[in-house]
Amino acid sequence: MHVSYQQAEAAISAAIAEASQLGTQMCIAVVDSGADLKAFVRMDGAWVGSIDIALKKAKTACYFGMHTGQIGQLSQPGQPLFGIEHSNQGLITFPGGVPIVDQEGNLIGAVGVSGSTVENDHQVAKAGVAVIGLADLPSHPWRI
Repeated sequence: MHVSYQQAEAAISAAIAEASQLGTQMCIAVVDSGADLKAFVRMDGAWVGSIDIALKKAKTACYFGMHTGQIGQLSQPGQPLFGIEHSNQGLITFPGGVPIVDQEGNLIGAVGVSGSTVENDHQVAKAGVAVIGLADLPSHPWRI
């Protein structure tokens, strides 16, 4: 199952509202469970360089079913996933990518956000996912 267009649009709207409340301009991407783009927006004034980062954050969260910040912790020197960001035509391993999971625990997509601090990016991505009313994936041995 994939995130629907209506869910993707709701996620985008909620993320825009959160970014506006924070006083920042962001790029926001929603991908389906195959990590293919479902919806995207570049808010007025958002950096052009954030387009690629938002897309890659969404894909990274979808590929691994984890928040990108969690993958970042596992990919530091000496950690088990060191160097993973060089796989899959480039991943982003800092906060701002959040998986979208249905109530049965199935991954249906992800939201990726870029354009501010990583803390703000993560907050805005979580706001986009929360409006759909879905939860994190069940436990996994790699999840921190």
